[in-house]
Order: sequence, then C-alpha cells, then structure tokens
Amino acid sequence: MRKPSPVGFKWQDKAVQKIQSWNTEKQRDKKHCGFFAVNMASTGCGKTFANAKVMRALSKDQKSLRFILALGLRSLTLQTGREYRERVGLDESELAVQIGSRAVMELDQRNVQTDKPDESAYEISGSESQETLLSGHIDYDCAIPEEGLATVLTQTRDKAFLYSPVLACTIDHIMGATETKRGGRYILPTLRLMSSDLVIDEIDDFTCDDLIAIGRLIHLAGMLGRKVMISSATIPPYMAEGYFNSYREGWNLYCQTRDAEHTIGCAWIDEFTTKVSNIASHELKTAIPEYRQQHANFIDKRVEQLNKQPARRKASLVECHDIIEKHQTQRQQDATVIESKQDAYFKAVFEQAWQLHKNHYLKDEQSNLNVSFGVVRVANISPCVALTRYLLEQDYPDNIQVRVMAYHSQQVMLLRSEQEKHLDDVLKRKEKSGDAPKAFSNDIIRAHLKSIRSTHPEAKNVLFILVATPVEEVGRDHDFDWAVVEPSSYRSIIQLAGRVKRHREGEVEQPNIGVMQYNLKGLRHSSDPDQVVFHRPGFESGKVLLKTKRLDQLLDVEKVQQRLDAVPRIQQPEHIHATIINNAKNTNKAKTASSLSDLEHMMNWHWLANYKDNGAGKLGGWLTQHWFLTALPQALTPFRGDDSTLKIYLVFDGRHQHLTFCEKDDEGHPVNRESVLNIQHASLSDVARSRLWLTRDFKESCEQLAQEIDTTPYIASLRYGEVRFNFDEKKHYLYSDQLGLVVKP
Repeated sequence: MRKPSPVGFKWQDKAVQKIQSWNTEKQRDKKHCGFFAVNMASTGCGKTFANAKVMRALSKDQKSLRFILALGLRSLTLQTGREYRERVGLDESELAVQIGSRAVMELDQRNVQTDKPDESAYEISGSESQETLLSGHIDYDCAIPEEGLATVLTQTRDKAFLYSPVLACTIDHIMGATETKRGGRYILPTLRLMSSDLVIDEIDDFTCDDLIAIGRLIHLAGMLGRKVMISSATIPPYMAEGYFNSYREGWNLYCQTRDAEHTIGCAWIDEFTTKVSNIASHELKTAIPEYRQQHANFIDKRVEQLNKQPARRKASLVECHDIIEKHQTQRQQDATVIESKQDAYFKAVFEQAWQLHKNHYLKDEQSNLNVSFGVVRVANISPCVALTRYLLEQDYPDNIQVRVMAYHSQQVMLLRSEQEKHLDDVLKRKEKSGDAPKAFSNDIIRAHLKSIRSTHPEAKNVLFILVATPVEEVGRDHDFDWAVVEPSSYRSIIQLAGRVKRHREGEVEQPNIGVMQYNLKGLRHSSDPDQVVFHRPGFESGKVLLKTKRLDQLLDVEKVQQRLDAVPRIQQPEHIHATIINNAKNTNKAKTASSLSDLEHMMNWHWLANYKDNGAGKLGGWLTQHWFLTALPQALTPFRGDDSTLKIYLVFDGRHQHLTFCEKDDEGHPVNRESVLNIQHASLSDVARSRLWLTRDFKESCEQLAQEIDTTPYIASLRYGEVRFNFDEKKHYLYSDQLGLVVKP
C-alpha cells in the first residue's frame, strides 16, 4: 500500500500525502484531534483502494492498518473483500469478510472459481450448539489468542470479528453496537469499534430510518475517539453535514473524558483534489456553518471539473400523455383500466428501447446482426415480472428479435447466483473503442445469435433486455448500451445511469437513456396531486409532496438531454436552505418540493440536519437529549425496520422428483408450506421460452452443484434454494424458475 498508485490513479497518492501531512503535524504537536472524511471520487476511480490507503495514512506509525469497512449489500462486501485480498495484498490472517449468509459466500466463491468450500458446511441443520453474540458467517483464518474475553468470544468467528486488522462487513453486523435493545449482542460490535476506525462505503444507498440509525453509529464512533470516513460519489450536502454533526457531538463527549482537542480534522477527497481543514467542534452554531461552507466550496470545484468531462450519458423524456388522455374518462381504479394503462405503458417502454437500440447498437461480424444490451428499470417486482411477460409474448416486426430476462430480489438463491454470474461475464464491456464486445464470445450469447441467424434470416436487430428492479442500481459492475427508467427518485435515475456506458469512454451524440414521464403509480393517480407516488422506493412522503407527478416538470429536461449526472444531487441549490427554514416555521402547512432533486435535499435535511427536532425518534434527540438511555429511538426509527420478509426454501421431496416450497423447523428440517403460503408453480408458453435470454432450471442446477460438492440434490436444494419475500396471507403467489416469485395478478 506504500507503493505509488498506477497511472490514472495518482489522485490516491495526493490524497494520502495531504492527510499524512495533517496527521504528522498533529502528532508532532501532540494534539489528539478527531477526524471526519468524505470521499466523493467518481465511480471507477478506485475509491475502495483509496479508502484503505487513507486509513493507513491516519495510523500512528503510518505502517499499520486497522479499520472496519461497512457496506450495505452482501455483493459489495464480497467484491470488496476480493479486491482487498488481490490488490491491497491482505491475506486470510489480515482480513475478515463478514456477511449474513454462509450459503451466499459459498456461491460467490463458486462463481469466482476459488477453492471449494469445506464440506462440513453442507448440513441439514443450521442451528449451533452454542449461542453466539454474532450472527452470520465469517471468512477469516489466523492463529487467534485464546486468553482474555473468554466468556464473550465463544466461537472462532467472534474472535475473528474482533481481532482481524481489517474487517469488511455488511453494516448490519456493526449496527448492533447502537441498535441492540436487549441482551448482549452489542458487546462484540462495540469492542470492535473501540479499537477500529470506521469507513462506511456507498453511504447514500440508505434512506429514511436507516440514515438516522447510521447517525447513531457514527456518533458512537466519535464518542469512542475513532476516525470516520463516509464514501460515495453522490453524497448530498445535508447527508455529509448531518453525519459530521453526529461525529462532532460524539467527539465532544470523548473530549470530556480524555486529554483531547475540541478540534476535528475534516477531509474532502475526490479524484481532482484533497482538502483538509480543522474545525473547532465545541459549538454547533459555529461548527456547522463553517463545515457547510467548506463542503459547498469543495462541491463547486468538483462540479466545475465534472462539467469539463465528456458527457457519456444523455437522457430523453418518454411522454405518456396519450395513455392518460385515452383513459381519463374512465374510472381510475377499475382493474381493466389499470391493466390497459399498464400495457400501454409497457408498449411505450419497448418503443423507447427500440429507438435507443437503433442509436447505440454494435454489429456482430459473425452473424451480421445489430446487437445491443439494455436495461429497463422498474420500481417494483410485480411490474418487473409483468413487463417481462409482456416483452416475451409480444408480436414483433420480422427484423426484430428480443431476448429478455427478469432480475429482482425474489428469486431462488442458486438461480440468482447463476444469473448474476452470467450478467457479470457478459456486461464487463471493458473493450477499447472499436473492438468487438467480449459478450459476443460468450457461449450463451453466441448461441442466441447463431440460432437467430439460422431460424430468422430476415432479422437484422437483436435486443438483449434485462428487466430489473432497483437491485441493478447498486453493487453490480455492469455496462449497458442503453437504459429505460421508470423513475422513483433522482437518485434512482443517476444510479441506473451509472450502469450505462460504465467502462467505455467518449461522449455520446444521441441520448442513451430514456426516462418515462410518469411512473406506474403516477400514471394511475395522475389527476390527484396529493397522492404519494414516488415512494417505496422514493423520497416522497406525507411530510413532503411533489407539486406534480410529471417528470417534465420535476426534471430539467433540456439539461439532462445534454448531460445526465449527479450534479443536482451533490450540489445544493441556493434556495433550498431558505425554503426548508420557511417550511419548518409553517409546521401546519404541507411542504411541497418543485423537483426530484429538491425533494431529496429536503428529506435529507429532515432526517439528518434538523438540529432543533429533538424527539425520541429523531437523530437530534439521540445526540442532545437523553433518549439514548431508552430503547425508544431504536423502536421508532429502527435499522432495516421494514425488513419483515419470510424465508422459505425450494426443496426436493423424498424421492428427489418434485420441488416444493418449505420452511425450516427449529432443527433445520423442511416443512411443506406451499398451500399455506398460497404458492402455485407457473409455466411459460413456447414462444416466451424461445425469447428467454438465460434459461434456468433449479432441478438441473441442484443436481450439478450436488456433484461438485459431493452431496445430494436434496441437501443442495435445502441449502441454496432460499428465497425471501413479504408474505401477505390475503394474496396468492406464482413461481417459475425464469421469473421468480411474484404476487399473482
């Protein structure tokens, strides 16, 4: 890590030099100060590696490394663990990787062709003989001292969690330090945080109550005298400011019991520059305005640099006026009208996909076909599956062929793993300009093109379409030629845009992203301005409503046609702070946002930077009142509080012939629950099956995996057949290997 960064990543060394100078100066003056950093380097610039370099630079001797890297997703945690092993050079005795599922880790290892997991892992029962203070599986291997803390560290994974120099984990495992309401599950995360600095990567992937809960964790890190860094390319100003204030309040408590300065070293880092400044932490009324101004100055310079770069993504608006006009005289909630509106919406989606394909295809020289890979982002699982079925069943002109795949969270673990491996292989897209995509060499893609050429000689164009929910927005290193977006928030638009032309340089001449004028909820309630439609996912709530449901009035259409980027999210308009203050004074008046980006700024202020709101469920109440002595904050604003999912397994019966959905009893044995859960197995027509991008078969996959790990298909299905969903006893569900588990229409 002391080696110079390669060409193109020299900004990492410049950041390290600035922070080393600050750290050396403080050590020379024997001043013990806090440290809070924001890393906003762009995607693909090497933030993860830079974070490790910075944390080393902050250590006392600048030779040691001990920190926690917390992430929101298992996939990101596993990817980061691999990067730290391969690029940073940390071996199994120096790095622990903690996620909540050993099965997920094993499938990830299988996909990257690492060593075969230990066969002792494949057992029927998931129960342990001893209760551990830490849930989930940990990937770590070293000689761990046994003396001390023997009553707490009862298992190897507990010891690895505490002792490993670097811990990469899903943030859930460290959140127990502040979120535990009873029992001893706070002990290990707190002990770890007492001796480790904290990096939270992709911090803006969280929303609502999760943001408040993370503020409690950052406050504890400051109270324990640790250093904190938050990292993401799209951190909004009020998020950075609110978390700085959480750290500041914690650091002030630390100073009351230690010989430490009421000073916090604040760093702002990106690929263009690094700025380090000292801010006196004692007074809120002076510290916050100073931090706000310095952050704004940093963002202004960042935006200036970003605007000099070629525009790789441009967006056009897909109008839906004709859909509304056609049904405006009919009852809005009539099931037939809703279905008709949805089909018309899906038709508009495909027409936009076809237009984008014509502007951004690549020619396959072997088949002489025009090929593109695109993604359609929809907000929820039910319309994701409905749109997939629509695209699979439609009649297309003779010159068009489509291959479609649904991608969402309610898919069986093993099949989702196979799907993600295929997508990762096909969508790397790191070829140089003018080179044929490596995707054309993929066996499955090659077979599709060869088959189309022979069975449909009149076809000239092939669209590979991934229909995805927000699972595609974060944690996937995919590069598409184009995208169509059903909007939920400005954040969702730019996150999905980050998967278009992700690894390929150069400006685009034509828009490569289409944004629908309405989302499906907005289309249904287009005449009702008080209806919340940019929600779950989205930032709209009963506290702040958007003035309209039309994207052409919530988005600067002319600007995104020239460049679609994160600037409206990271740079706060001048009017926002005054608007928020005026709204705060008029407590009885409904608050209204005039754009998607304004809505996000207002909600981030409400969650993190409303310093006068000191209720039990508010961050201010935790920081400045005595609510931390109760369990009310965790109950009112819990972390992952809406995660009420049911976990079931698709399991072979005793004869290994049929598959049924089961729950596990206390001993880990399957109990058939298909009829109780109202689940039916669905099938696709021959036409639909012929248009599948990736055909999967859970039975065949289990049999193949069972051979690989020397077990039975029954045991493999019991371990890797997991699927989670929000069960509603009033609803019925359909399942297929191709479409996953979805509510029956």
